[in-house]
Amino acid sequence: MSQSDGLAVGEKAPDFEATFVTPDGDTAQMRFSRLLAERPILLNFYTMDFSPDCVSEWCSFRDFEWFTSNDDVGVVGISKSGPTMHRRFIDSLNLKYPLYADTDLKISEAFEVDYRAMGLFRRARRSCFLIDTDRTVRYKWLGDHWLDPTRDTPPVDEIHQAIVRELGGEAEPAF
Repeated sequence: MSQSDGLAVGEKAPDFEATFVTPDGDTAQMRFSRLLAERPILLNFYTMDFSPDCVSEWCSFRDFEWFTSNDDVGVVGISKSGPTMHRRFIDSLNLKYPLYADTDLKISEAFEVDYRAMGLFRRARRSCFLIDTDRTVRYKWLGDHWLDPTRDTPPVDEIHQAIVRELGGEAEPAF
């Protein structure tokens, strides 16, 4: 599978429905457009729960307090891990973010971030999309390292600055 650049900024994000695991333990089918009715969403694709690179990624979002203290944008994760693993991942890392289960990678495919690692294992490319309430992609970040995703960590400060720039407000320094 060739490398894709994912959905472009300005493109309409697809709507989808998938199993959604919340930090308080609820699991249900959730339509993405329902989340967007409340506020813009920073949708974060990652390979799978408990891989070292993903633990690092989610800890950086958790530890950057702006993402948990700001109600202007929601942070939502999505990976091929199933609901039971998501529940353990949320509990283990004390995450405040809900996670979608994309077990068949159809959502990753719709966002054009699915690929085969070493031509064998299908997974989602590490990526972040800021999507406004009209489902328009306002910002994206794509990991550069196809074979070694541990070398990519989403730039939390850059993402924060993009959210402030795209959605308004005053930027605070990340650290």
